[in-house]
Amino acid sequence: MTSKELLLPAVIVKGLNDKLYEKRKTAALELERTIKDLCALGNLKQVEEIMILLEKDFLHGPNPNSKKGGLIGLAAVAIALGQGAGDYVGRLVPPVLSCFYDPDSRVRYYACESLYNIAKVTRSTTLPYFTKIFDDICKLSADPDLNVRNGADLLDRLVKDIITESPNFDVTKFISLLRERIHSNNQFVRSFVVQWVNLLNAVPQVDMLKYLPELLDGLFLILSDKNTDIRKMCDVRLAEFLKEIEDSANSVNFTAMANILVIHSQSADELTQKTALQWISRFLQLAGRQMLPFCAGFLSSILPCVAHTGDRLQEIREVAIAANRALMRLVTSDDDEITPEYLKKYDPLTKRFLSSGSEPETTAAATEVEFSEFHLQPIFDVLISNMLDKSVETRTAVLRWMLNLHNRVPMKMFLLADQLFPVLLKSLSDGSDNVIQLDLEVLAEISSSPAESRIKEHRSALLPSLPQPRPPAAPTGDVGVPLGGRDAHDMEPLKAAEKNHLTIYFTKFMTNLVSLFSTDRALLEERGTFIVRYLCTLLDPRDIYSAFAEILLQEEDLKFASNMVCNLNMILLTAFELFKLRNELKELETQESVDLFCALYQSWCHNAVATVSLCLLTQTYEHTSNLICQFGNVNVNALVLTEIDKLVQLIESPIFTYLRLQLLEPEKHRHLLKSLYGLLMLLPQTSAFTSLHNRLGCIPQAQTEVQQKKKEVESRRTRLLQRVDFEAMLRHFDKVQHKHSEEARELLLRDRRTPVQKS
Repeated sequence: MTSKELLLPAVIVKGLNDKLYEKRKTAALELERTIKDLCALGNLKQVEEIMILLEKDFLHGPNPNSKKGGLIGLAAVAIALGQGAGDYVGRLVPPVLSCFYDPDSRVRYYACESLYNIAKVTRSTTLPYFTKIFDDICKLSADPDLNVRNGADLLDRLVKDIITESPNFDVTKFISLLRERIHSNNQFVRSFVVQWVNLLNAVPQVDMLKYLPELLDGLFLILSDKNTDIRKMCDVRLAEFLKEIEDSANSVNFTAMANILVIHSQSADELTQKTALQWISRFLQLAGRQMLPFCAGFLSSILPCVAHTGDRLQEIREVAIAANRALMRLVTSDDDEITPEYLKKYDPLTKRFLSSGSEPETTAAATEVEFSEFHLQPIFDVLISNMLDKSVETRTAVLRWMLNLHNRVPMKMFLLADQLFPVLLKSLSDGSDNVIQLDLEVLAEISSSPAESRIKEHRSALLPSLPQPRPPAAPTGDVGVPLGGRDAHDMEPLKAAEKNHLTIYFTKFMTNLVSLFSTDRALLEERGTFIVRYLCTLLDPRDIYSAFAEILLQEEDLKFASNMVCNLNMILLTAFELFKLRNELKELETQESVDLFCALYQSWCHNAVATVSLCLLTQTYEHTSNLICQFGNVNVNALVLTEIDKLVQLIESPIFTYLRLQLLEPEKHRHLLKSLYGLLMLLPQTSAFTSLHNRLGCIPQAQTEVQQKKKEVESRRTRLLQRVDFEAMLRHFDKVQHKHSEEARELLLRDRRTPVQKS
């Protein structure tokens, strides 16, 4: 007799090896009765030998039918043993698990069925093999054979039941296994994993929020699966997790999940991106300033999304806007505190001084401060990288962020002004008015920020010997005479800037703005007026015009200087934003207004008609009449006549109402009358000539001799203007106009010398 026949009757051995399922089943039932009999006799050793026999002679053999018989035989032994089967799981489970990898799909299916029957009996005693069982079921869930997948699913349900009823289940160890499988690309495995996550979350004694950081990345990957059912299942699971987070915010590790959300909020999949942004938005509300270190990462995801258009992406855009608002609120004024360590790292002047090797000793307080401050640089880098984004919405969002940061952390933003300044200047050529407006607001914030003086205090406390930067001296004009009774140096825009708390960047900004207009003439023509007018609502128009005047005084391109003055003059005379400044110039009742007039006059001389209009505005009529008499030496071309035409139209406008009313007293304002007649003589007989001629015809007849010779009352205005050297101003006007004439003559000669190319 063979070893098989010694342990088992021949009929059982033959039946288990049969190719027909019914005969194998009959043999298994007979084996079950045999095992029960042996157990009743207490012959457990023979029972164990039978299990060894089934493993070696059936499961390890080459015949698939024998393997099937061995599998059903082991299941029969377990059923026969009943509660005692738990003592033999080491003999029952491993042999069955080895068949999960058999090349025959039917063997794999019977392995699932066999383990199902074994586990149904052994229950929690199979837990030592749970890791292997789970791993194998996970693989079988992606089996190409449908029956095998169904068998694995049935076994999986039983294992889940065993897990939920077992108090000794090692969740931590299982989560590690689940984390390895959750990144699979197979749809069946993904479905399998999500189901297990759902199961664990339903177990009362398992706190899945504790393990969520390990699983969140994989869940978001599954959310982007192409299978609709899997996406929906994962979407529901993530929504439930978010709800649980909201209910248990105090026990959630928000920081461990923040970077995962940053990654998936940039996903190409719309559902994944929207969900990640929703999580970010809720995290910002629930965790608050815990999320501050991740602000730059969140921002890099949010900014592109605020530009989404169309109904399909509208939800993403709305979620991104909500998240952006929450993120803005995260930064507060408390984050603007600067320690010596921060100054050493981010202040350019301090770094240059320290790099020279002459670092002085710092105070004890400075050395004891830990470097754990809010660092603006990462956020700033994200903003700069999105500043030139093709979307207007993104660019405006960036500029609003910059304004928000200037309000919340002005000192730290001021330390980055050198990096920000060139980008802002470049954006002044933007095609969107909203972008230009916000850009000017940021530039105005930099130019007028009180943070500069506070930073100087911090520098002085850190490095007492640190040299403070001095703004460069403003250039002086051609007129070497005191204007308005003051030294010309007193009229520097930088002096006004210091007095009005403007920073060193104000002059730099104004200089670069003029340079930008010079290189981009289309910008000057199309947006110049808009930019200057809006800038005058943000900063003091007096400072702006003083700076323009000082810069244009040194402009070498005379044609551009004339054009620029013409534009600035028209804005000065017509824009409602400059109403107050116009009134100050019209009255000239303060030394400051007289100084401004003198400063403007020097640059306005680049344009003869603009100079006349400025004098008419300031009611310096005697000088105006003398000025017009000098037009005989001016190159009065078509452009000049056109500008005089526009000036006549302005005289008829509400701006010069006071001037027209003064014509009712020709004796008192005889120089005004002479000035207007001078303009009339310069004009050809056009509609402007007719208009001005008709106006002068309305002047009343001269009054009595006594009234004509009546002295004007001495006023503050008269005393102030007596200090102005109008003769020097007139010489300056002649000198500048001579330059313009010489340049025009050279251009004409050059054009004549250039040979005409034949077509």
